[in-house]
Amino acid sequence: MKTISPRRKKRNFVKSAFTLMEVMLVLVIIAAIASLVITNLGSFQGKAEQKVTKTKINVLKNAVESYKMEMRSFPPDLEALFTKPSNVANADNWYQILKEPPGTDPWGNAFEYSVNGDSFEIRSLGADGTRSEDDIL
Repeated sequence: MKTISPRRKKRNFVKSAFTLMEVMLVLVIIAAIASLVITNLGSFQGKAEQKVTKTKINVLKNAVESYKMEMRSFPPDLEALFTKPSNVANADNWYQILKEPPGTDPWGNAFEYSVNGDSFEIRSLGADGTRSEDDIL
């Protein structure tokens, strides 16, 4: 029978493991990748909110144009596209253009509506909620 020397036995029982430096390096790499992913997801969300806002504004603009064609004047506010205003000159011509109230933009702000003579403007104040150059028209 073959005998195993005590030295040889110890060599077989040596465990292999990761060093603390290797584990730390992997954690740093994972954190860097996670930060890149989170940053990119944030920009996608912002772009999606802007597209939704532009679409809502276009729907509201079309509704205002329809209101003007029927009533021969611009609506006093955006709510007049959904509920009949109390002081309508041509009450018989009014009809509900929107199936739901105008609502708010994705940031919870009401749309701003203004009339200037023969033109009108609908705007969203954007993510900052203040009138500035980054507003969406």
